[in-house]
This record gives sequence, structure tokens and C-alpha cells, in this order.
Amino acid sequence: MAETTNGNGAPTAPQIKMQVLGQYVRDLSFENVVAQKGLTNAEVQPDIQVQVSLDARKRNVENQYEVVSKFKVTSANKADKAPLFLLELDYGGIFHIEGVPEDQLHPFLLIECPRMIFPFVRRIISDVTRDGGFPPLNIDTVDFLALYRQELSRRAAATQTPQQVS
Repeated sequence: MAETTNGNGAPTAPQIKMQVLGQYVRDLSFENVVAQKGLTNAEVQPDIQVQVSLDARKRNVENQYEVVSKFKVTSANKADKAPLFLLELDYGGIFHIEGVPEDQLHPFLLIECPRMIFPFVRRIISDVTRDGGFPPLNIDTVDFLALYRQELSRRAAATQTPQQVS
């Protein structure tokens, strides 16, 4: 591959190309515990927790990757910690990516790709909670960079834990 230079003869960074080829709901589950128990809205003060995990893999087609964002949203009553609802969503995107150096591809897939499809995830979660009998839940924007760094720290700590020999 020929190296390109700017007008001063210095090499320039390769042009990064990213295209979202498709998006899809891989798995969706919503359980309305309130309706099953017959509670009224006066008895409910929700405490909402959101867990996010990510998965990425290379596809069999050159420069194509699949990234799946997994969201688990739980809501419990603040008063008695009784569950109100549980929503689980696995949302995937198929991406065509060129020009990202190999050593930067992993963070690119787990930061930039989920960031691109997050607005669709937010909308689905809002619609499902509303259609499930609750006020629409508009989850906060996820900081995928912080999430990626947190996972790297967790993995580094796990590998540095001394192994006990019996």
C-alpha cells in the first residue's frame, strides 16, 4: 500500500471509513411485574438500574464487523425493593470499517460502533417501557469510552490477582 503524504512530505493518517450496513433486535424481553401483582401506581416509587455489556466480532466478509449492545434494565420499588419490571435488549449492528489500524480496531468497535446505534437502543427502551404500562424510560447517554476503560481495568486486575497453589 502506498503511503500518502501531506504537502510537507510527512505521512498522513489513513482515511477512516465507517458505514452502518444494518441494525437489528437480536433479543428483547420485557416483564411487567407490577401488572402481575396488581399493584397501583400510588404504591410504586421506581429505582432503575441499567447494565450495559458489549460484544464484537469479525464477520466472514472483508471489513465487516458485528457489534451487539446488551442492555439489562431493572426497576424495583424503593420502599420494599420489590421488582417492578425487567427489560433485556440485545441490539446489533453490522458495520463496514476501513482504515482503522489493527491495534485500534478493538476500541473502535467497542466505543464508536455502539455510540452510532445507541439512539435506536434508547428509542426501543422508551417505547417498550411505555407500551408495557410505565412512563417512557429515556435512559441517559452511555459513555462507551468510560465503559471500555472500566472493562480494561477489570481485566488487568483479574490477571494480576495472585493465584494460590494448594
